[in-house]
Amino acid sequence: MTTARIQKQLTEHLALLSPKQQLLVLEMIKNMVPEQINAERLTIESYNQELDEAVARIEAGVFVSHEEALQQLNL
Repeated sequence: MTTARIQKQLTEHLALLSPKQQLLVLEMIKNMVPEQINAERLTIESYNQELDEAVARIEAGVFVSHEEALQQLNL
C-alpha cells in the first residue's frame, strides 16, 4: 500500500472517531516515534530559514491550494 493511500485511510478513519479517541490515537503514534527524533529540535536559525524558503516558494507560485489538496486526496 502506498504512503498516500495509507494517509488517506488514516484521515478517513480518524474522522470517524471522537475528539478524545483522536487524541488517544495521536498519543499512540507519538509513542511509536523514537525519542531521538523528538529530541532533534531545530535551531531558531534553521526554523527561520525553512520559513523563508517556504515563503519564497509561495511567492513563486509553487504551492498546492486547499481545493487541489482535497482533489488529490479524493475528499
